Formats: sequence, C-alpha cells, structure tokens
Amino acid sequence: MRAADRPELAAIWRRVGALAERCGRDPGEVLAVGRLSHLSGVEPRRIPCVVAGTAAEVPLERRVHQRFRLLRATRRDKHGREWPLAAIAHDFDAPGASLGPLNAGTGLLRMGHAAGVQRFFGVYAGFLLADSKSAVERALALSATTVSDGREDLEHLSYLTGITPQAVRQTLDGRPPRLPLKEQVHQRFEHLRRTRPREDGQAHSLTAIAKSFDASGQSLTRLAQGEGMPNLAAAAGIQRFYGVDGGFLLADDTEALATALALIEGELECVERARENPMLAVLRAHDVRSIVTRAGRLSPQGWKSLADHLDDLLAREGQLGVPGTKGGAPTEGAAAEGETP
Repeated sequence: MRAADRPELAAIWRRVGALAERCGRDPGEVLAVGRLSHLSGVEPRRIPCVVAGTAAEVPLERRVHQRFRLLRATRRDKHGREWPLAAIAHDFDAPGASLGPLNAGTGLLRMGHAAGVQRFFGVYAGFLLADSKSAVERALALSATTVSDGREDLEHLSYLTGITPQAVRQTLDGRPPRLPLKEQVHQRFEHLRRTRPREDGQAHSLTAIAKSFDASGQSLTRLAQGEGMPNLAAAAGIQRFYGVDGGFLLADDTEALATALALIEGELECVERARENPMLAVLRAHDVRSIVTRAGRLSPQGWKSLADHLDDLLAREGQLGVPGTKGGAPTEGAAAEGETP
C-alpha cells in the first residue's frame, strides 16, 4: 500500500483506543507515547505530531542515527549498560569501527550491517529505515493485534511478503528457509517489480524507480541482476516507491510473514465485529456516540422533536420502515411479526 493510500493515523489511534477499552485495557497505557516510541523508534515528542499528520519527515541519515542511539539507550546489557559498538558489530562479523559513523551521526551504514544491528537488538527489520508514519502505524497495529495461526491463502501471503508460496508454507510449518541477505533482497526486489506493475501491465523501469529517490537507473542494475546490494538510501527509496513496509527487503521470512498475518488479522477482526453486531458497526461508522452525548442534554420535548426529525429524514431517504413501524421499530400497539391482531 502506498503511503498516500494508508488510512489516517488519527483514525487508527481512535480504533486502537476503542478496542483497548472493549478488551478491558487502559487506552492510556496501550497508547502511551513511550510505549509507541519503544516499538516504532520514533521520538516520543514527535508521535502526537506524526499521528496528527503535521510532523515533517526526518532525513534518512539523521533518522537512522537517532534510532540506533535509541536502541542502545533502551536495550541495554544485563548490567544496565549500553552495548559497546564492538559487541554489536561482532554479532554480524564486522569490526566495531564500522559502526562509528552511524553512532556519531556522520554517515549511513551498509545494508548488511543494518540487518545485523536490527537482528542484534531484536527489532523489526524496518526499524532503522521506516518513515515516521509507517513506523507509528506498525506500532499501533502491534498494540491492538496478535499474530493469527497462519491459515491464510498462500498466494496472498506471498504477495504481501515477497516470499514464494512454498517458502510461506515452510515458514508456517516452522521451517523457514535461510537465504543469504543479498539473494533475499534481490528476490524481493524482483517480486515487487513483478507483482506491482505499471497500469499497462509492464514492470516499472529501473530508471523510473531510481528517479523517485534522485538516483540513476544504472545504480539499480547490479541489484536487478542479483550481483549487488542497494545502499540504505536506495533500499528506503525502493520500498517507498512501491508503498511497502520499511523492512520489506530486509525482514527474514518469519518476521515478514508475522507482519502480514497481523495486518490480515486486524482486517478480519473488523469484519467479524461488524457481522457479530451490525448496530455497533453503524455506531462506529457514523460517530453516533457524540450525537447521543449531545442529545442527552435535550428536554423530553426536545427528544420528541429529534425523533420526529429522524423519521422525516428516514422517510425522505425511503428508509422509514414498513407500515406499523416508526423508523423500522415496532410502534406501540402494532402487531408483532407473525401475530394476528
């Protein structure tokens, strides 16, 4: 889903708060900015602005630096100290000095190192890369949903994750295939080009993709041929171009599948709730709560006027109901369905 097509975060925020209440949880705790910051990597002070849609996007280099510093500050070792750069880099067979520019905010790390850092701290694969809106959107989704049991259509899951249907099946069975990162990134890039074509059905050209983040098509040639890895800026640009999660190219199969299932489960929960109680669906869709709250201040005569006005509106829209009813509800003295007067 392209960023412009995503639902407004403010609406998601309200839905998560309402869902928390229905589950008997405190919305203030579920939606605490500190918790959302921990999940998303977005600074707590920015979250209200991101939700409201008024936050300016942070440049990629500064964003990656800030989130790396947040990881070190909030995910400490057993002694409560920040992990040394050497210990983090050792986990993916790199020298500690290779993380120096990232730690100082003077440069971007290599894509393989980004994957290693995120794996070391146990955060989702797009933690360092995701733009603020998608990061907060993911955190809100994780606040309200859990991963389902995986009984979903394999082709649909393949489309969402970039994993082949066979690999999806293996992953659901607890046997996820392990690909070298370069091969994984190449396969998912080709998957995006194949499954998200232009309107004429042809794949987007490398030039068109690269132009969206001010690069040349030649810069993606080695990636398209499976011979090289994009840098972080190119990876972020590719994912933004296709409107996929900030970790689409980096996530291992299990994580990618878990993300897709969480999103599907959230959609299904909304459908299920609407089917279980159509009236609740109407209440949520039309913000009836605010109307009832205001109507509660009316006098008895005001309530009668409001009911009459609703009947007029329903009549004009052809929704008043059948004879013997007012607004579709049985009127006093009307025969109940199936009874003889």
